[in-house]
Amino acid sequence: MRMEEIKEIANAVLYEGYLLYPYRRSAIKNRQRWTIGIVYPREYSVENGSIEPWTMQTECLVAGSADTSIDIHMRFLHLLLHRTVHSVTASVPTETELEAMNANEWSLASRLASEPWEEGTEREVSVLNLALSSLLNQPQLVVIEFSGERMSEESTDSSGAKLIRELQPLAGAVIIDAESVGTDLYKISVHIENRTPGTGALTSNAVMPHSFVSTHTILQVHNGTFISLMDPPEVLKTSAQECHNLHTWPVLVGNEGEYDTMLSSPIILYDYPQIAPESPGSLFDGTEIDEILTLRILTLTDEEKEEMRQGDERAREILERTEALSPEQFMKLHGVIRSLRPVDEGGEHEKRE
Repeated sequence: MRMEEIKEIANAVLYEGYLLYPYRRSAIKNRQRWTIGIVYPREYSVENGSIEPWTMQTECLVAGSADTSIDIHMRFLHLLLHRTVHSVTASVPTETELEAMNANEWSLASRLASEPWEEGTEREVSVLNLALSSLLNQPQLVVIEFSGERMSEESTDSSGAKLIRELQPLAGAVIIDAESVGTDLYKISVHIENRTPGTGALTSNAVMPHSFVSTHTILQVHNGTFISLMDPPEVLKTSAQECHNLHTWPVLVGNEGEYDTMLSSPIILYDYPQIAPESPGSLFDGTEIDEILTLRILTLTDEEKEEMRQGDERAREILERTEALSPEQFMKLHGVIRSLRPVDEGGEHEKRE
């Protein structure tokens, strides 16, 4: 399977729970959205009794040789904070001025800007063609470093407000190691640490822009094969059980029967997870029933839809995609028969999704 297709599956993990129906900022369920794969800064974690993890570790098995090499892709969301600073001289528009504005421009924009809002920026740290032989002699340390950024934009309405976008700096490391655990069998370790400084006194909400969110790792092997940790061969079960994974679960990914790629996910998955081909796009819920959510989106009021458009860009994409579905595309969401079984096999006539 091509890396583009693998990352499409990984993105379902990256954006799991990013926004939930009704996909509006005002919805209570969308106020606390970041729940999986969080690697907190070490200072913050230690200051709060090490309850919240500041590390994530993947260990898996590779059958290989001196010619084996590995690609590592560590990915997460870096939270971008939106907030509005209002001018002290700004006044509420009169009814006449409101009528002259675009529909809901001031009232909706003001409500949306009343509280800070976080969006996710995709981050990736990749190391390619790491020779297995070199990892056996010396672990590889890769620095994670993303600088902070502050952007200011003047409001287009009469409020005199400024839209401020802020990214906090992030620092950390990925430590990649390997050890021989048998004849032509090796244990690969990918250890992720958040070393962002100056976070010890922050609250649980304030620390989120300094954290790695929805963290996961993609591993690809060349001239070698990964061993399934969920269903290893009988002779390798002990070695598989000795792999120590912290806050993540590695599974084989790709077409069934391929053994060159693993996705180490903060969500427990089976080997070879797939995205249903009938799904026109993500709804940020890996257990989603696309038809039900699509119908619910179509029944939102005009005001609720406008809030989606004025909010997160990805929420706007969901709305535009849903409203543009053709009748043929919509019917594909109604269900599909994946396989048929005789009545005498478990008493089931069919498997339906």
